[in-house]
Amino acid sequence: MSNEKMTPVEIITGYTGPKLRIMEVCGTHTHEIFRLGIRRLLPPQVELISGPGCPVCVTPVGFIDEAVMLALEYHATICTFGDLVRVPGTKMSLAGARAEGGKIQVVYAPMDAVEYAKEHPDEQVVFLAVGFETTTPANALAVKKAKEAGITNFSLLTANKTMPMAYQALKGSADVFLYPGHVNAITGTALCEHLAEEGVSGVVAGFTAKELVAALAVAIKKGGEGKPFFANAYPRVVKPEGSPEAQKLVDDMMEACDSEWRGLGEIPGSGMKLKAAYADYDARVKFNLPEVKGRSNPACRCGEVLQGKCKPSDCKVFGKGCTPEHPIGACMVSGEGACSAYYQYGGIEL
Repeated sequence: MSNEKMTPVEIITGYTGPKLRIMEVCGTHTHEIFRLGIRRLLPPQVELISGPGCPVCVTPVGFIDEAVMLALEYHATICTFGDLVRVPGTKMSLAGARAEGGKIQVVYAPMDAVEYAKEHPDEQVVFLAVGFETTTPANALAVKKAKEAGITNFSLLTANKTMPMAYQALKGSADVFLYPGHVNAITGTALCEHLAEEGVSGVVAGFTAKELVAALAVAIKKGGEGKPFFANAYPRVVKPEGSPEAQKLVDDMMEACDSEWRGLGEIPGSGMKLKAAYADYDARVKFNLPEVKGRSNPACRCGEVLQGKCKPSDCKVFGKGCTPEHPIGACMVSGEGACSAYYQYGGIEL
């Protein structure tokens, strides 16, 4: 049967080509592929490895330390997404800071933190801005709205990151990248096309079972041919030009900076910070924070997991000293973390 007449499932299960390593850059892909049982379709020579596409996981320990410092020493109110609350810092997590009297508020969007600041004018409110190109526009919009409303007790502690330089740092770690569809919905496909010209193959994938199976079928079929390629398997959402409006908003308000990634170290030009015109909303400038270098628990292998150098189950503390209830590393805390996915969906047996 020719490939043209085969279904995506038949292409995956019938693959007899050379060994392939496919990296799920996005943590949501990792969880969904596990949850939907798609890994069971894969032939032995196709290996899925997890990458650095979980924003909480790649956020360095020093960022947590900065947030704890703001809560306990500067008495700021920290507004954050729930996943960050239990991520270990050098000495404690934000949950630990809350136990010591720090004010930690869980919110669901940056604008929630702006509203909180408006309703509590006597508090200095800091929103922990983490994430990739998908969430950065919302962070920028929150600052824009706060400035327009004259809200001066609101700021961002930024750990926003961009994927282009990370892809460069990950060259050679996999045969094919499974690109995160929501990121490409903002950025477009030009970068991925350029990477293919440099020999880096990849497929943009959506998030439903049908979309993930289709993307993996393309990755396996094209990857097995041994030639660099790019394919957009999420065309209903991802357009070549991306979202010009979101791109312009970020370009107007933010600029590139060097950024530390857990596991990958400092990657030049891979972070985003507010421009000087918005310095009043930059928590590091506003509070004149000292430089903080965090130290992760030496027993944790999150950094190697994020680079695709090992599986979560290869870590000695996985499922033992490190569990979702008592996490040692960020990859076990986050709802998009690879360790969390392995733990929840039977990875211990793998």
